[in-house]
Amino acid sequence: MASAPHGMTQESSNRIIISIDAMGGDQGPSAVVEGCALSAAKNDAIGFILHGDEAILAPLVKRHAGLEAISRIHHSPNVVQMDDKPSQVMRRGRGTSMWSALTSVRDNEAQAAVSCGNTGALMAVAMLRLRKMHGVHRPAIACLWPSRGESGFNTMLDVGADVRADEESLLQYALMGAAYYRNAFDAPRPRVGLLNVGTEDHKGRAEIKEAARLIADASETGRYDFVGFVEGNDLPSAHVDVIVTDGFTGNVALKTGEGTARLISDTLRDELTASLLSKLGGLAAHGPLKRLQKRMDPRRMNGGVFLGLNGTVVKSHGSADATGVSAAIKLAFRLAKSGFQDRMAERLASVADALQEQVLSHDEPADNTTDNAGEPQGGQT
Repeated sequence: MASAPHGMTQESSNRIIISIDAMGGDQGPSAVVEGCALSAAKNDAIGFILHGDEAILAPLVKRHAGLEAISRIHHSPNVVQMDDKPSQVMRRGRGTSMWSALTSVRDNEAQAAVSCGNTGALMAVAMLRLRKMHGVHRPAIACLWPSRGESGFNTMLDVGADVRADEESLLQYALMGAAYYRNAFDAPRPRVGLLNVGTEDHKGRAEIKEAARLIADASETGRYDFVGFVEGNDLPSAHVDVIVTDGFTGNVALKTGEGTARLISDTLRDELTASLLSKLGGLAAHGPLKRLQKRMDPRRMNGGVFLGLNGTVVKSHGSADATGVSAAIKLAFRLAKSGFQDRMAERLASVADALQEQVLSHDEPADNTTDNAGEPQGGQT
């Protein structure tokens, strides 16, 4: 392992160390390193392990004042390409910057990892290197969604880790999503909703109805308030903080939202530059439009969190620039500092044990004792 001249290590520093896959992403390592520099300029409690080709990374780090002193470069010359299949990466991924970045979290050299690389490969390698938390069927990816709520964001999961989810997986998503939101936004008791085709109790598939019951029953253990079923138009509302759904539905909703935002932005730009009069109108509305642009800037919402693993992993958008990378790093830092992983694991284990007890109790032989009328004695069936 190659070190910066100052020899920064986690043991000799009070900094929270973020492990960076510096070679992933469409913008290349220069944008990733610049994102690290932006984060370091705003946060004096952060440090980095940069994984990638040292010959490329070392000059980039030297360009940014102060970054070299809080960074260490781990030479990992190979790169996971965006079109690589997860199965190929799992077999031949050793030596890649992605594999190395996740290994640093596993080995407790860093408290969280950030990557702009291939999402499928990142999830596959993360499951291999970090393993799933006890009792978790399948990890989920949680994304941020701009909202009218107090924090300005809602979170939705799953948005693509697993296209199917049974009722127990949806319960786990609720627990993990609540823990994530609580620590990302200092919300003591997040409001959790289950995405459905309607808010009425009788609507939805059987597993959705059962999931609603399980999520409601676990609200005290998970320290959240269950608001019941929510619909697609609730995603940006102030009615809910955490939206739970399967990966297929969540991914479609996410991509639909991104496409709609781009359509509105492009259409608004075209209309405001269509004529001299519209340009004058746009100039008069410059202030409000800039505030709207800042609030809706997708770079501020950059960072999908992998939940359900024995380690914190933040997936940055593949096309993220330095500002987007910095936003993902900020999220990883905040989650690592909160220590939410251990508390989330405890709650997941507690609920898993309770569900197992229910299964065992249901498997016990029934009391077939009957009264003189031939009806079973005891409580309601």
